[in-house]
Amino acid sequence: MRKLVFVTSNAGKAHEARERLEPLGFEVEQRDLDILEVQADDLDVVATEKARAAATNLRGPFFLEDAGLFVAGLRGFPGVYSAPTFRTIGCEGLLRLMRGMRAGRNAEFRAVIAYHEPKTALRLFRGACAGTIATRARGDQGFGFDPIFVPDGGDGRTFGEMEAEAKNLVSHRGRALDAFAAFLATKGAQRERGKR
Repeated sequence: MRKLVFVTSNAGKAHEARERLEPLGFEVEQRDLDILEVQADDLDVVATEKARAAATNLRGPFFLEDAGLFVAGLRGFPGVYSAPTFRTIGCEGLLRLMRGMRAGRNAEFRAVIAYHEPKTALRLFRGACAGTIATRARGDQGFGFDPIFVPDGGDGRTFGEMEAEAKNLVSHRGRALDAFAAFLATKGAQRERGKR
């Protein structure tokens, strides 16, 4: 198995990555690095800058991910600031901000994976999942704003009520990981052809 370092402090994210990448022959090693996060309004910029910072500490290939919940009725808030917003006000605080709001409850979770390999250009892989914000938190699965996000096209459950396998099939992170996995599979096939 080839080893890939996933720079994250979130065990839930690492679990999702292992579920997607280990069947392709990649061992995912979680590494927690203290990286200064640039403040920007664009996930691509945040992920790119974090990858550049991490590259000063890591030698081999690694990837990291940045994600956010973008709520239409809050003009995209919390967006790239989702993690600090969750730590500060949590699901209940976000629901209070939306109290009485009937329209504008549509939202989108977005994820960007940045993959760094020495001597090659940084690559970005994106995924998104549209849905709505529930009127109350439901479920204790997942992490972050999962208990208040209801994905479109599902059975009405929040991410917080879904088993990890079901969530991973439709989640923003799952879709970004699928794009990343497709790239790794293609790259592996090219490497095998080069050996012949």
